[in-house]
Amino acid sequence: MTTTVLAWLIDDSPSSRLQARLGRAWRITGALTRNPLAVVGAAIILVLILTAIFAPFIATHDPLKQDLTQRLVAPGAANWMGTDELGRDIWSRVVFGARITLVIVAMVAVLAAPAGLIIGAVAGYFGGWTDRILMGITDVFLSMPKLILALALVAALGPGIENAIIAIAITSWPGYARIARAETLTFKNSEFIAAIRLQGASALRVILGHVLPLCTSSMIVRVTLDMAGIILTAAGLGFIGLGAQPPLPEWGAMIARGRSFILDQWWVATMPGFAIIIVSLGFCFLGDGLRDVLDPKSGEQH
Repeated sequence: MTTTVLAWLIDDSPSSRLQARLGRAWRITGALTRNPLAVVGAAIILVLILTAIFAPFIATHDPLKQDLTQRLVAPGAANWMGTDELGRDIWSRVVFGARITLVIVAMVAVLAAPAGLIIGAVAGYFGGWTDRILMGITDVFLSMPKLILALALVAALGPGIENAIIAIAITSWPGYARIARAETLTFKNSEFIAAIRLQGASALRVILGHVLPLCTSSMIVRVTLDMAGIILTAAGLGFIGLGAQPPLPEWGAMIARGRSFILDQWWVATMPGFAIIIVSLGFCFLGDGLRDVLDPKSGEQH
């Protein structure tokens, strides 16, 4: 039975769209599992997701509960990562902070990637003045450093996790638009696009049904690689007090509160710093693996 299913998945002449899609997913998964760094990255992200989902069961203390009698306790059996200046358990705060990080990453991806994908596809498909205007706007955003622009936007909108997400999303979409435009330009004059037009398909149908799906692979890789930068930007905003507000256990804000004790009570700032580094590396490793697997120029057959 297993052999029959495997043969069905890897058949070079699929009989249905479902079989083709499942077969491609099987080949991509197999290629990823042969990349050790991609496996490590996927494992780190899986742990992050599970930690966020089961945070109440993984945390050993209430992340918001203060106990000044346990202030700045070193890591030990009772407090695995020690306590902060208000006696709050750092392990529990790091665990619940995974939820905030995951929400920021997911919301920025949901907001920025589709917007950039659509803008880039439209610009590349229509060309002319449409391309000049849309890419001119894109170049304006690309000309400014992301963190500086995010700081300006959050300063204008006001501090808070919602405004931080909006600001990071606004600074992230131009890169996706550039990639989508470049991808669209490579096949907009292809024979299959011409055939679709001859069948009477509108520009909207061509873009939504054929152009956008062909740009998806590159977009997935870029989004995954950008996750590390998004996490660092969110942590930077939290560090200066413009991101998630106290008492939320956001990793950047935790580092900011612990910098006053960095020489004597190193664990207050170091533990959330380790969390940021590990999760960022996880996304980088997985992104590199996806780039190798989904790259149409690679020698492997996907």
